[in-house]
Amino acid sequence: MRFMSQQTRHILVQHGAELLTEFSYNALGIDRLLRETGVSKGSFYHFFDSKQGFALEVIGWYEAYFEERFCRILGDSETPPLQRLAQWMRTGRNRLARHQFRRGCLVGNLSQELGSTDPVLSKKLQAVFRGWESWIADVLAQAKARNDLPADADTESLARIFWIGWQGAILRAKLEGSGKPLDDFSNFFIAYATQGGNFYIEKVR
Repeated sequence: MRFMSQQTRHILVQHGAELLTEFSYNALGIDRLLRETGVSKGSFYHFFDSKQGFALEVIGWYEAYFEERFCRILGDSETPPLQRLAQWMRTGRNRLARHQFRRGCLVGNLSQELGSTDPVLSKKLQAVFRGWESWIADVLAQAKARNDLPADADTESLARIFWIGWQGAILRAKLEGSGKPLDDFSNFFIAYATQGGNFYIEKVR
């Protein structure tokens, strides 16, 4: 019985994540989620005390899903760091292409919609981005240690720029229904980082 309960919870969270990559938080009606999963409203409120509580769990599930992807691709020490980063971007692009670019990044979608209106979700989303930035910063630091990046490259700033640009590229890919914005950003970022992106950051300031 306990196994069935946990299975039901997982179905709700996973399907909620799928819906929130394509539709807005405000547009996500609990009735639709329950209809598509075949779960009763009573069961939903047994697991989650509110829609916000449900969203927090969905974000946590999505964060764990990305952690596994980071470990598998960015943590592959057999592959040079910048090749790992390029592979991660290719994998992300292909994942979005499988859904005809209708889906985006759940964390990016919710950040854009709720970042200034829901302090609880905003705090969680910011924490997720910080964790993601640390993965990219670590890979870039490894590239720097191999002299694949300039000696004065600010890997933490580059990691923040990466996520700002990658999220923007996802948004544009959804708008155009095309992977070209993701390809353009991927090529730009690798060139930007390897050719001394730190210099340009200072110049803009």
